[in-house]
Amino acid sequence: MAVKIRLARFGKTNAPFYNIVVANARTARNSKPLEVLGTYDPIPKPPPFGQGKPFKDIKLDTVRAKYWLGVGAQPSDPVWRLLAMVGLIEPKYSIIQARQQKPKPTLTSPRSAETAPISA
Repeated sequence: MAVKIRLARFGKTNAPFYNIVVANARTARNSKPLEVLGTYDPIPKPPPFGQGKPFKDIKLDTVRAKYWLGVGAQPSDPVWRLLAMVGLIEPKYSIIQARQQKPKPTLTSPRSAETAPISA
């Protein structure tokens, strides 16, 4: 049985709210999950006491999340990003990795092939 950790959407129109759930990979998005690991509210909340940046609320049962990752549950891309923010797994992509990638090699111009000597 393939198991995924993914987001199940709740909330109203233009006010999303997600449950972080463990579910069978072949079930629908909002079907009954095997377990609810936490919640994610993507709408930024004002900072406490009016100082700092707005924040998005993530509540997660880290012990159960580690368990499900340990038994082979595959996180979806948005959940991977959330788990990386919490510190449970390594980020898939980072800005540093993107900058360190080597530039693609340039192709030689077609004229250099034409001027090359042809051996017969």
